[in-house]
Formats: sequence, structure tokens, C-alpha cells
Amino acid sequence: MDQTITIRKASLEDVGTIQQLAYEIWPVTYGHLMSADRLQYMLQLIYSPDALQNQMQESEHIFLLAEMGSMPVGFASYAATPEAGVYKLHKIYVSTVIQGKGIGKMLLQEVLESVKKLHATALILNVKRDNPAKFFYEKLGFVITREEDIDIGQGYFMNDYVMEKKL
Repeated sequence: MDQTITIRKASLEDVGTIQQLAYEIWPVTYGHLMSADRLQYMLQLIYSPDALQNQMQESEHIFLLAEMGSMPVGFASYAATPEAGVYKLHKIYVSTVIQGKGIGKMLLQEVLESVKKLHATALILNVKRDNPAKFFYEKLGFVITREEDIDIGQGYFMNDYVMEKKL
């Protein structure tokens, strides 16, 4: 099997692939951090085909897809914020069977290079406060700037850190 990792901009035709990856990755990544009901609610809220299409079209998220050979193994998305020069990393996930191989770092580097070309001064992101991924971001130069509690409906809140990397 081809072990070459490529990263490309995703299109509307990749919605099903992104959804499939999310449904594979989320239960392993978040299953111990939230209830099964909350997990299913969030997957449907964020990763239904309509939600993904809306993110790509109306919210102007740029999605990147990482592939090993022709097999999709991860994705990321980012978008401009209302604050001039500040972009937000909305998603970055790597298939659980291939984590630890540097693909997440490759995806993040691609996002950073892309926003730098757009004259970004900072990249921000939200990470669940008890998610070990916080340490991944810290190793790559992100710092916690504040805490944020976001009501996502049905009595669920996202209890996050907002992290930032100056560019």
C-alpha cells in the first residue's frame, strides 16, 4: 500500500468521506469524555451532510483532506473570523488507526501555511478542557487565552479552552 501522505482541499464531493471519518474518529476520541447521547447529538449537529455542506458554502470553512495513497485518513477545517487577520481552526482529526504518525501535525502545518498566505496574524482554536489534544497544541506553540462555555442545545455545553498561536 502507498504510504505517501497528501493533503488537498476538500470539495462538496468529499462530504460523505468527511462524515465517515468523523463517525469513525469521534467515538474513540470523545467516547470517554462525554455521554453516548451527547456524542450522537454532536455528530448529527456538526457532521450531517447538510451541516457539512453549510459549513463549506455558507460559513466559508476551508476543508483539507489528508490521504494515504488513495485512502482518506484525516481532515481539518478553518475559516476567517470577524477579527481582521485572525483565523480559526474549527476541526482537525486523524483516523484512530493511524494516529501518532505526524498526520495531524502535517494538517496543522498546511492550515498555518494557508492562513499565512492570507496575511493572518493569529490562528485560534477551541479544545475541550479535558481533551489531551491540548498538549498537542501547546507543543506546537499555541497558548491558552481564555475559557469558553458554549451552549450547543439540548442542555449540552462545550466547555473549552480558546488557544492561540501568533503568526
